[in-house]
Amino acid sequence: MFQDTFEKYNWDEVRTSIYSKTDKDVLRALSTTKRDIEDFKALISPAAAPYLEQMAQLSHQLTQKRFGKTIQLYAPLYLSNECQNICNYCGFSFDNKIKRKTLSGIEILQEAQYLKQQGFEHALLVTGEATQTVGVGYLQNSIKLLKDVFSNISIEVQPLEQNEYEVLINEGLYAVLVYQETYHKDNYKDYHPKGKKSNFNYRLDTPDRLGKAGIHKIGLGVLIGLEDWRTDNFFTALHLNYLEKKYWQTKYSISFPRLRPAEGLIEPKVIISDKELVQLICAWRIFNEELELSISTRESEVFRNNIIKLGTTSMSAGSRTNPGGYTIEEESLEQFEINDDRSVEEIINQIKKTGYKPVWKDWFLMKNATVLALP
Repeated sequence: MFQDTFEKYNWDEVRTSIYSKTDKDVLRALSTTKRDIEDFKALISPAAAPYLEQMAQLSHQLTQKRFGKTIQLYAPLYLSNECQNICNYCGFSFDNKIKRKTLSGIEILQEAQYLKQQGFEHALLVTGEATQTVGVGYLQNSIKLLKDVFSNISIEVQPLEQNEYEVLINEGLYAVLVYQETYHKDNYKDYHPKGKKSNFNYRLDTPDRLGKAGIHKIGLGVLIGLEDWRTDNFFTALHLNYLEKKYWQTKYSISFPRLRPAEGLIEPKVIISDKELVQLICAWRIFNEELELSISTRESEVFRNNIIKLGTTSMSAGSRTNPGGYTIEEESLEQFEINDDRSVEEIINQIKKTGYKPVWKDWFLMKNATVLALP
């Protein structure tokens, strides 16, 4: 399990190492073709800031070589805002006195049909972490309802056991996004004081359970703003390295959520500027050419327009972050405020204007389908 690797590293020592990187370290990371975790440290360090233009150009080249001029589009489909956890940065937190809603089967299909009409083939099912309300049975039924609607179904829900993931995979689940939020173990409990999510090690081992269950794709990430973003991303990279070696048949993606306004939200402890976020995204692409990099509507219209050419491969569009947000007039609290509220059509036009092609299905599945069609 990754715990064994994780425990060998000390947060403060890693942070000091990152902030001690020099121009020489950055230039080596940019010039070598076999980059390791120390090169990643250099690329996310303050020393790399003067080399951002060079990083952006290299990131663009590597992304285009591997993924071409394509941006995969997906939409989150929020099924429930019920949650048994207290997390002091999330609108769904159990202690927030909000109206709760869990979609029925009919409502799920209603939301799905709206997204389908918009062109989406890839849906990300999202819930709060409430095992009694939106447990495995509810998720299994939701996937069963939607697998004939969408080509690709992912989930972002509470961590599950290996056998529970196997049930969902057999039903048609393709990918699971599970964010550690922060790898700062000593401070993790401050952000998650109550509920199952407060168990740092159980959450840390979730990707291992997913790998053993045979999931096609795992999405990793941290919530940028909780702790030092450079150190948190080092540990994410360490986690990814471990997973790629142990579960080499699985695909991986990284997301970059920044804290956004929400009910009961704490103020960000650490601020990352747009320029620094570009540096981080480019650093990830240079470190790992095969990795899918995703940007959500948490980010602004201007930022998302400019990041298309710099390493990202996946974007959400026309998002709503509350259950029933697409078609049901009855209001329920959103998880966070979106920052890019353009329509799907507007985002498609912007992607095309940039010289890129919007892709509705998973690139890997399309590639395999093409291969299988050959004589």
